[in-house]
Amino acid sequence: MSELPELVKDLALILIVAGVVSILFKRLRQPLVLGYLVAGFLVGPHMPYTMTVGDQENIETWASIGVMFTLFSLGLDFSFKKILKMGAAPIIATTTIVFCMMTLGIFVGHVFRWSDMNCIFLGGMLAMSSTTIIYKAFDDLGLRQQNFSGLVMSVLILEDILAIVMMVMLAAMAGGGSAGGGEMLNSVLRIGFFLVLWFVVGIFIIPLFLRSVRKLVNAEMLLIVSLGLCCLMAVISTTVGFSSAFGAFVMGSILAETIEAEKIIKLVEPVKNLFGAIFFVSVGMLVDPDIIAQYAVPIVTLVLVILIGQALFGSMGFLFSGQSLKSAMRCGFSMAQIGEFSFIIATLGRSLNVVSDFLYPVVVAVSVITTFLTPYMMKAAIPCYNYLEKHLPKTWIRRLNHLTMSQPSAHGERGHWRNLLVSLTVITVIYSILSAASITLMFTFFLPFVRQILSLWWANAVCGVLTIMLISPFLRAIMMKKNHSEDFKALWTSNRINRFPLVFTIIVRVFIAVAFVFYVCNELSHFSMAFLISLCVAVAMLMIMSRRLKSRSIRMERLFIQNLRSRDIEAEVTGRIRPLFEGRLLDRDIHIADFDVPADSKWSGKTLAQLALGHQYGVHVSSILRATHRLNIPEGSSVIYPGDKLQVIGSDEQLAAFGQALANEVFDEDYELEKREMKLRRMVIDGNSQFVGKTLEESGIRHVFNCMVVGLEEGKENLSQVLPSYCFAKGDIIWVVGEVEDLDRLTING
Repeated sequence: MSELPELVKDLALILIVAGVVSILFKRLRQPLVLGYLVAGFLVGPHMPYTMTVGDQENIETWASIGVMFTLFSLGLDFSFKKILKMGAAPIIATTTIVFCMMTLGIFVGHVFRWSDMNCIFLGGMLAMSSTTIIYKAFDDLGLRQQNFSGLVMSVLILEDILAIVMMVMLAAMAGGGSAGGGEMLNSVLRIGFFLVLWFVVGIFIIPLFLRSVRKLVNAEMLLIVSLGLCCLMAVISTTVGFSSAFGAFVMGSILAETIEAEKIIKLVEPVKNLFGAIFFVSVGMLVDPDIIAQYAVPIVTLVLVILIGQALFGSMGFLFSGQSLKSAMRCGFSMAQIGEFSFIIATLGRSLNVVSDFLYPVVVAVSVITTFLTPYMMKAAIPCYNYLEKHLPKTWIRRLNHLTMSQPSAHGERGHWRNLLVSLTVITVIYSILSAASITLMFTFFLPFVRQILSLWWANAVCGVLTIMLISPFLRAIMMKKNHSEDFKALWTSNRINRFPLVFTIIVRVFIAVAFVFYVCNELSHFSMAFLISLCVAVAMLMIMSRRLKSRSIRMERLFIQNLRSRDIEAEVTGRIRPLFEGRLLDRDIHIADFDVPADSKWSGKTLAQLALGHQYGVHVSSILRATHRLNIPEGSSVIYPGDKLQVIGSDEQLAAFGQALANEVFDEDYELEKREMKLRRMVIDGNSQFVGKTLEESGIRHVFNCMVVGLEEGKENLSQVLPSYCFAKGDIIWVVGEVEDLDRLTING
């Protein structure tokens, strides 16, 4: 018999111990993460009284996969559109908290005379509160429905995003051995470039792919495709110098905008839980009691730093974002712990060999202690606020409650200029990145290939023409987008002084487009400078005047917007969110409301024409949602069924009358249910029966006596089927089903 691989033995040990310990922690109402950490300690090399994992390197490989799938799942729950809708308040709070806590962590590290990289990574770890632990604590304490919990969760989402960016920057700093401003700026620019490129290209391609294979893909295939895309992006991310976790997060955020996102989240959840458990167990395996005892003072100090620092700087960050003092303190006190991202950052530092061995178990110990204290910190927020309210001067409390960094909304020209400049900047940056990426791909892959087939001059010419054709929709969008927008027109007509700045924005964008064309031509030709500039300007003018290029650019943008909105469209179609046009209806004192057709409704089985809802109540049925189908603009012949959801347009009074009628027009409750019991009775047709010589259809057994003949007894083992054309004769034995009263009536009259 072959020997069982060591990996299988280790996995069996890890999963059994993790399962038992997690059940115990579940019973103790503690986060499962802590259970996994304890399980890791029990099977780790520093616990002499239990079985130990044999091959720790294999477990670390699986743990790396766990980090990747954890961030992939985080990306699936993340939406760039949600971040944009949050406004400035969560961004202000997140920036304040992360900056202050990271600075505090670096300072504490220097106090203990740790190395620079230890201090920097420590600062990153202390800045990241735990989304999992806070969510669980809110749930246990019944706080999830309160307003301040929504603010905390918004900040936690942004912290997770900053953690991804921080990991990339820390990796770049560790690789370069320098934490200078130039290195950090370069890292941020590279992150921004690839993030925009991958997101835009991914939103354009992946929904198209999933849409084309939607009829062929079942749950199993969708899981394989999703994890395959995750691993593919992880490989691409690693190839260009980022971490695999960053690529996995990007792919998750792309798939989050697809219609299949909800299915993928459910399918990936078990996989994420399995590998995530292995990751946290591997973290617990690194806990060394000797190191914890040796570094007891730093551990206690870091715990106090997190509790006091998050309570102080967290509350301050939420105050700056415009929250009242009471709400800000409840938010700040809720974030006083570190968790999963701190472990991931520590794992990154350990894999890069830039942090000391003691830092990992120290951070784990700090996380365990702060996690246990999280519910008590949440409960302490209100007493602390009451104490401050009693002892601080009233003017201080009043000013703190009205402290805000939000600016008044812009009106008039300022608002138009702001909207226009923001739109132009976003368009220029996105299309410039797409153009640069396209040129890079053509020069890197296509140009060497075509040079093997054609002579140098012809190869350069073919590559140059195809490259310019490829980027032409992007360049035209840079030059022409928003030149006919409402903001542009309003600024042009409102004041003559605005016209020169508006023309200048066009000139700048044309210059950017010409610069891209010039770069391509200059790299592939040896023409004179004057001729090149003239050629590039002429090409730009052709792009502007080309109607075909305009329509192509518009189609591409519309397809991108449709892909970006596909999940919202699916939610609108299935009735989870209201249609976008509802906002316009509100201006006209009418809106859309959803009504469920009761199971016992008298409207069931009737058409809209028969109900005449518009004539009776003045409302319009815009859509009928039935299971997974949606019928928009139903005709008069459309039938209403029980369980249908009707989306109805009307005023408050009309909708109220409609809803009242729908609720009232139902069948009365049957108060004689006992009489509705069905019985089976054997009936012999004698010579005096009125049924003799009649067919089953003519007998009236069904429509007169409300009974049903289920079979004819002919001496066989089974009853014979009675057809509607069967003619009854004397001596026939039939079996009949019906209510007792109807059977009695049938027997008496039959």
